[in-house]
Amino acid sequence: MSAETSPLSGFITAVAFAADKHRTQRRKDAEASPHINHPIALANVLANEGGVQDLNVLCAAVLHDTIEDTQTTAEELAPIFGAKVTSIVVEVTDDKSLAKEVRKQRQVEYAALISREAKLVKLADKICNLRDILASPPADWPEERKQRYFDWAAQVVAGLRGVNPRLEAVFDGLVLESEGLT
Repeated sequence: MSAETSPLSGFITAVAFAADKHRTQRRKDAEASPHINHPIALANVLANEGGVQDLNVLCAAVLHDTIEDTQTTAEELAPIFGAKVTSIVVEVTDDKSLAKEVRKQRQVEYAALISREAKLVKLADKICNLRDILASPPADWPEERKQRYFDWAAQVVAGLRGVNPRLEAVFDGLVLESEGLT
């Protein structure tokens, strides 16, 4: 973000950018909620539950799915949001050219290796996804699939441990809550 841009205006620019990029997308939940609710939820979890005030992390949180799920490129993000935000987004972006199981395994393998900022975004993403599965799962997901997602998310979060104890406690509470799924 440019030197003239205030931190808050930069964050609002990120929200507006993500809203535009995700404008036609819906989540897989039973209500098919607007996709933009998800990245906004990440920023909310980070700021209000994790105490994260780093605007690079909060901007990356609202932008975290833009490269992965839209036609956005890192080259498009960089001049608007800067190298740091772009780098965080790239770190949490899955390579959609790979098979789903390969992408999931890479998240487990690389979780411990990503930057602190990317770990925060990834942890908030897992928290939001678990909450969505508990509150309004995809209609076609049987209990077993929900539990497999929770188990996989716990493997990813194992590599993120130590980044934010408050958020880790939130995640752990959701895992405990999920034990009622089976």
